[in-house]
Amino acid sequence: MRLQLPIHNQKTPQFLTPATIGVLVILYAPILLYWWDGWLKKSISTEHEYFSHGLIGLPFAAYLCWSNRKKWQRLPDYSHPLGGILLLIGGVFYLSGVSEWVNLSLPIILAGLCLWFKGIPGLKLQGFPLILVLLATPTAVPYLIAPYTFPLQSFIAGTAGFILNQFGMDVTVNNINIYVGGRIVEVAPYCAGLKMLFTTLYVGLILLYWTGALSNRRQTMTFLSVAVTISVVANIIRNTLLTFFHGTGQEAAFKWLHEGWGGDLYSALMLLLLVPVLNWIDGYFAAPPVNRSENSTFISKNSELKGDSLD
Repeated sequence: MRLQLPIHNQKTPQFLTPATIGVLVILYAPILLYWWDGWLKKSISTEHEYFSHGLIGLPFAAYLCWSNRKKWQRLPDYSHPLGGILLLIGGVFYLSGVSEWVNLSLPIILAGLCLWFKGIPGLKLQGFPLILVLLATPTAVPYLIAPYTFPLQSFIAGTAGFILNQFGMDVTVNNINIYVGGRIVEVAPYCAGLKMLFTTLYVGLILLYWTGALSNRRQTMTFLSVAVTISVVANIIRNTLLTFFHGTGQEAAFKWLHEGWGGDLYSALMLLLLVPVLNWIDGYFAAPPVNRSENSTFISKNSELKGDSLD
């Protein structure tokens, strides 16, 4: 029994596609412009600012869809029933007026359109661009996980205090509060590095896909583990510098790194570090393995020769 129903009129998708794109532009252009402006100017809510990696991911997703256009056209025209269901759910979400649901309606409707026009093969073809859109869609996820970041906050505060103590500064740490120079610095939930971590994993996925390493599970897990470690270490260093600047009264430097373009520069340099790391991991996994059978044969023959010489 087929779950996909063939579209008998093969010309239908050719006429519907431009119209569908036009409708999507009308519905979502204002929303995307709001995201874009908020991410650039940091005028969007704190939780939604966590998804500013969409400045990179959304254009890349559009580029991938455009690159796959010929493959898309060559796919047979099939309509999967799940496509209609997703389109209905996406429409309900959009009309609900709830900001979170309206945002989520974008990836839901895009996935529904892929299934409606090309079925499962179409969804697979556009799978990675859809993942990029979904992970760049502002939701309440940062708000929901913020209460559970206390151990990470305490670890960052303790490590930053330990580092500053090594430089002769009088620093006291109490849970997530760092006291230095008569001033207090709090490692708040939104200073725990979640935004940097989200961006690191997002950019890491793009790099893995771009280099073709995403299909290698071991290489992917190794790279993402190293990327997470780099993100955590970089955030500890950043919080240490912020504590030092605030504790020594260097407010201009504190604001530059905390709220100004210095923080963006710091994050960009950290993300650039992922490129040589991925190249190194790729070279490590690409190294030819040692042929154990040939090596054992060589060792046995060498042992026989040595035995003959001893006789």
